[in-house]
Amino acid sequence: MGEDRRLAAVVALAQGMAAAHTPRESWRAAALGACRALSGSFAALSVWERELGRLRVLVNVGDRTQGEEEFPAEETYPVHQFPEITEFLHERWAAGGEPDAWVETAEGPSAGDPGYCHQRVAALRRRGRGCCVVAPIVLHGRAWGELYVARPAGVPVFDRGDADFATVLASVVAAGLAQTERLEEARRLAFTDALTGLANRRAVDVRLEEAVERHRVDGVVVSLVVCDLNGLKRVNDTQGHAVGDRLLERFGSVLSLCGAMLPGALAARLGGDEFCLLAVGCPADDVVKAADQLCSRAAELELGEGVACGVASTEDPIGTVRSARRLFRLADAAQYRAKAERAERPVVAGRQGPDDPVVRLADAEPSGEGAVERRRFRGRVP
Repeated sequence: MGEDRRLAAVVALAQGMAAAHTPRESWRAAALGACRALSGSFAALSVWERELGRLRVLVNVGDRTQGEEEFPAEETYPVHQFPEITEFLHERWAAGGEPDAWVETAEGPSAGDPGYCHQRVAALRRRGRGCCVVAPIVLHGRAWGELYVARPAGVPVFDRGDADFATVLASVVAAGLAQTERLEEARRLAFTDALTGLANRRAVDVRLEEAVERHRVDGVVVSLVVCDLNGLKRVNDTQGHAVGDRLLERFGSVLSLCGAMLPGALAARLGGDEFCLLAVGCPADDVVKAADQLCSRAAELELGEGVACGVASTEDPIGTVRSARRLFRLADAAQYRAKAERAERPVVAGRQGPDDPVVRLADAEPSGEGAVERRRFRGRVP
């Protein structure tokens, strides 16, 4: 491959990874870009999981054989079968060298000899491939994993030039992975409450919109638990905000624990002393049970005065739910009714009789003195 084509291939790989929106997309772009750049038929990207002593395959692209999934759930190999990632690689560094790529064929090592080849040779033969080039990936100054590109039997094998080019590609992949990590961290921070580690209001808004759309299209049950932690102001005023923060953190842990009763539920802090649970696909009765457990556990906290909890579910008789806003208003109205009544158990929208006051309050049109706004729910019992 000429220098211009190789430069174009490097640029294409970098652009592909930069355009990725998720780690999976980034892994796939890296493997596909390297496969094309090296005229391979198959490529894989693997990470070294040090604590488990194994290489875990993140993605397989190209001509996959039986058992090779694109994003394998559990394709792993003990590192002792491929010790070059821990031994050969580090020996090179200790001698002042660089983590160069090497080539192996179905007949044995070719360009660049790491000293270990029997497992890879066996794998090449088993899968009908003629050769492969293996390029270590170094991220943040440590061995991160490897880039693997193969060609089928019967075509020219990779040469030393290909191995050197694979080393360059691995460096580009490492840069792309670092960028993906930074973006993921930024996304995590954007959707995470800094104090409790729970999801934040932005995350709830996004997830709730998606959930209500699924309900509208497929009828999936969507339930929302909104709760207000009682006594936080008293704790802040009498014992200080550091103690108040500790109360928020403890309640956040209780909320997370109760949310675990509902598969896939999102536990979040909306802000201040307000929290919520969003459950998608769970029966409404299960959500109410989790909310009931939440009230019981919150009452046992050393600080605070329990929690006011409201529940709204599309499975209950609350009318048609066409927007996330309506479901939130229903759960919010139920929570404020619970607070006004000093209820020790959750109030559930749609379960207060034929003319449910919670539903009526949530659906009231905001106008003039009768405006139904969240801050005006407090203390009102229609």
